[in-house]
Amino acid sequence: MLSTKTFKCTFNLSRASCLDLRYTFPRCQSTFASTAGATDQESVEYCRDFVRKYDYEAYLIAQFWPKELRGSYYAIKAFSTELAMIQDSVSNPTIGMMRMQFWRDAIKAMMNGNPSRHPIAQALHQASVRSNLPVYHLNRIIDARDAELQVPVHLTVDSLTAHSESTSSTLLYLLLSSLSLPSSALSHAASHLGAAQAFTTLIRAMPFHAKNGRMVVPAEITAKHGVVQEEVFRRGPAAKGIDDAVFEFATLANDHLVTARSMFDQEGFGGRVPQEAMPVFLTGVPVSSILKQAEEVNFNIFNPRMQTRDWKLPWRIWKGYYQRMF
Repeated sequence: MLSTKTFKCTFNLSRASCLDLRYTFPRCQSTFASTAGATDQESVEYCRDFVRKYDYEAYLIAQFWPKELRGSYYAIKAFSTELAMIQDSVSNPTIGMMRMQFWRDAIKAMMNGNPSRHPIAQALHQASVRSNLPVYHLNRIIDARDAELQVPVHLTVDSLTAHSESTSSTLLYLLLSSLSLPSSALSHAASHLGAAQAFTTLIRAMPFHAKNGRMVVPAEITAKHGVVQEEVFRRGPAAKGIDDAVFEFATLANDHLVTARSMFDQEGFGGRVPQEAMPVFLTGVPVSSILKQAEEVNFNIFNPRMQTRDWKLPWRIWKGYYQRMF
């Protein structure tokens, strides 16, 4: 009988939620993107529908953003999700690199005041005009996703952490910028929360990646537990050491989540996120839940329960927002 594993840092169950970010994205085809004359509102609506379809949790969190900035939120999230989709929606890295170059060109054109006709680019331009989004962050996400096409797996935890800093954490920096909240304390917390989100998203997506011959747990961890990648691809949960490797990986994610929360103790916030920053840190609500789910199935990520959507998620996000906790 397998022994039950638990984290050293226990979870606050009232903060739990469910992360349902998909890594099984199909290619998004849009006739809209080739149509000139789209209005600002049409571009935002496109991004809203895109987020609702491919990132349900982000769509729920959007309801807690200020109405006047919700369009910016949808644009930034749609941009990030579109880039994350590319790896799993192209037949080879060269095509993926071409799509990344399109987005580099789109960002450059946007900064020159002549945005691409793609609705996400148009909505992102609106967001940039409103909040002066740092173009460095936009290009950083593109570069990180481009590099991922060439090296889709990570040998070390440090390598994956650096990647999460350039993707998930940088996305949170953009969202903080859209709220005009420049703060080293908030950015530090966002850095750790981004790592926790990236790790837990990969954990939940492991069955999909294993089916496609890709190991998402860093080799540094799998080697320690004697995991043979080919066995994971063929046998899934029956592969030797995979549960222990996932446990260690999830523990690292939990450590980042705990560190992100602790920032609001150390910086004199009284253990609570400032209300104006809460829309960004609601990201931690579903992150907490996926870790709790993994713990409940004893880190057998192939358990079907890991793919179920938490029907309490809207309530938990609402509660987190008003309690100013994640």
